[in-house]
Amino acid sequence: MRTTIITLTLLVFSTCVRAQENVTYQLPPEEILELVDVPLAPRVLMNHDRTHMVMLYRDAYKTIAELSETELRLGGLRIDPVTNIGSRTTYYNDVKVRAVDAEMGTEQSLSGLPENARLANISWSPDQRMVALTNTTPEGVEVWVADLAEASARRLTDARVNANLGDVISWAEDGQSLLVKMLPDDRKPLIDVANAVPTGPTISTANGEKAQNRTYQDLLSNPNDEYNFEQLARSVIYRVPLEGDTVAFLPTGMYDELRFSPDGSHLLVTTIERPFSYIVPYYRFPTTTTVYTSSGDSVQTVARLPLIEVLPQGFMATTTERRSIQWRDDLPASLVYVQALDGGDPEQDAEYRDELYQLDPPFAGAGTPLLKLHNRYAGVQWGDAHTAIAYDRWFDTRNLKVYTFDPAGEDAPTVLFDRNYQDRYSDPGSFVTTRNAYGSEVLALEDERAYLIGDGFTESGQFPFLRSIDLASGASEELYTSTYRDRLEELLDYDPATEELLVREESAIDYPNYYIRDLGTQETRQLTDFANPFQSLQDVHKEVITYQRADGLELSGTLYLPVGYDTVAREKVPLILWAYPREFKDKASAAQNTSNPNQFTYPYYGSPVYWVTQGYAVLDDAAFPIIGEGEEEPNDSFRKQLVDNARAAIDAVDELGYIDRQRVAVGGHSYGAFMVANLLSHSDLFAAGIARSGAYNRTLTPFGFQAEQRNYWEAPEVYYNMSPFMHADKMKSPLLLIHGEADNNSGTYPLQSERYFNALKGLGATVRLVMLPKESHGYRAKESILHLLWEQDQWLDEHVKNRDVSR
Repeated sequence: MRTTIITLTLLVFSTCVRAQENVTYQLPPEEILELVDVPLAPRVLMNHDRTHMVMLYRDAYKTIAELSETELRLGGLRIDPVTNIGSRTTYYNDVKVRAVDAEMGTEQSLSGLPENARLANISWSPDQRMVALTNTTPEGVEVWVADLAEASARRLTDARVNANLGDVISWAEDGQSLLVKMLPDDRKPLIDVANAVPTGPTISTANGEKAQNRTYQDLLSNPNDEYNFEQLARSVIYRVPLEGDTVAFLPTGMYDELRFSPDGSHLLVTTIERPFSYIVPYYRFPTTTTVYTSSGDSVQTVARLPLIEVLPQGFMATTTERRSIQWRDDLPASLVYVQALDGGDPEQDAEYRDELYQLDPPFAGAGTPLLKLHNRYAGVQWGDAHTAIAYDRWFDTRNLKVYTFDPAGEDAPTVLFDRNYQDRYSDPGSFVTTRNAYGSEVLALEDERAYLIGDGFTESGQFPFLRSIDLASGASEELYTSTYRDRLEELLDYDPATEELLVREESAIDYPNYYIRDLGTQETRQLTDFANPFQSLQDVHKEVITYQRADGLELSGTLYLPVGYDTVAREKVPLILWAYPREFKDKASAAQNTSNPNQFTYPYYGSPVYWVTQGYAVLDDAAFPIIGEGEEEPNDSFRKQLVDNARAAIDAVDELGYIDRQRVAVGGHSYGAFMVANLLSHSDLFAAGIARSGAYNRTLTPFGFQAEQRNYWEAPEVYYNMSPFMHADKMKSPLLLIHGEADNNSGTYPLQSERYFNALKGLGATVRLVMLPKESHGYRAKESILHLLWEQDQWLDEHVKNRDVSR
């Protein structure tokens, strides 16, 4: 029986007489509370043939009791060692099924599911008539299977599934059995690291190689951690038939990826090996990749990757070994892989950076070269024997190339698109796929024509589109373009055989719902009818405003006015500005507007939109581009651009006559929190700020952060100038700091907020630090989120809405 610790008290640091306050979890105002505590519409899945819809229901939040369950943080993983599944897993508690051609409202809950189900790892069968899924019980994880036509589910295994790593369930290609990772019989008890008696010191060494890694969280830190990680990663692979007895398939190992070949004749297996590392996560530990037959006989080891602690500097650095090993989707059982041609070093000059190879049975020796890539490999989509699409990208220039090539080598490859991937207006879209005879996703092709679905961002608005494209000439033809100006129509999928387009439509007040649009008959059929659960926001004024920065750069943001606001009288109200900085290498891309006022207003836990119920105007998702063109890097002028962005946003809303610019707050999360602290230190634009889960001292992330590739010793002035901690003496406005005590994000460990608070307090600033127990980088527990909203409301009420502007 597990023990659960429920923490009901938060430690809140304040600049009051007392250094700490013991505060129980609080509730925000009723108007905010009723927007938070609403049932969620389901996540909708649909099989390729569009015969059935699967609707997955879940609670909006976990509880603090759930977050308080036993958790081990090892090698970048967070594991519940009692149940053997990720401790932060999002669970569904109900599954409903409906035939697509049945009437709305006739969906059925899966019969046979257990009470208090905790469902995850949803996996379609090859024929997509069934789904497999896991259910987590207090004892462990089980595998269940559901028949969609019968709307019934049944259990296949007992609660001995090991779901600590990926590919927990792998369907055999005949759809009659699954491979399942199960706990080995020889698993040893875990070590209680907190109470273990050390047998010696923990020692790390360096041999002169440069290991410039990010500040990863949850790493292994001692031999006891290594032991526990290995025990939790070890599995036995069993074949579990839908009917019949379970049999052992592969012996005990630290299995990560399991992939059947398209025809089901072979299985690609990746295992994690020793030695482990204390400075990189598990996915950079050594691995061995081996091909087996479908009966479990070893055929060939195709790759042995060493521990990757050391790489050349830069985001485009990579290993020189075989990587991205996968099955070719359009062939029965052929592997493809990639290898670097530039030594994996982005600083090395090279016409071609990577090469794509094919490796056929028996998978021995070197593969056959298929394609050389100018940039770093970024994926491939297979079509048929003579048609495939490959992608590469290069971060420094933001360049993306899309190649069409003949895998048989009869025709030379051509570059279909060569573009800046940050340029959303020129985005040609994503290729439409279909399922081939093997049940694999491949390009939907008619002769040499393929299909593209795009978001359709333009200077005059968003108009999603469907195009056909001749892969030989590059000529395209528009098949459908959304013309809505009062709604957003998102194009999801297209079936060329039936000319049916699956779409999702929404507006600022209409919840997203699914439709099938028949391009042949021009008829539209509605598939779902989810209601808007946020009725109190129904009449809130919402618009996308555009404005200019001092240097002429076009910016935008989504403006909400308070509930019941009189746009004729135009009372001056307080404003909340919420943003997140983004780096660009050219002004044209940075100036593009990708906000859509017709997007449904969904006030998730971190949203500032709640405060329209409290009399505030809100400028959400305000554009905060940081640009560095040519040889200049964006961060070389970070602070100035940050302040210019903020001033332009406030000026724009002020010119509309809505706000009192003496009562403006700024808020942000993660890198947005970093932005907030900088703005309050280097401008006098804001009455107060809210900074959640940020990093404030960049010398604590010395080998890069966000989009910064240079290390501290190459650009010390950049790290210094950008660090709010270094300028704590310049803090001009009250700052609310909030941080999850269990933050797992690289660089934003809780120490960042704790040390920044101490600096600000020591220098006499007005500051409050709230540490949320058990919370990670994003917050999950309902108690935490409601208290978060209360803290923010109290802070805004005191320092913004009711601010004494006479001082």
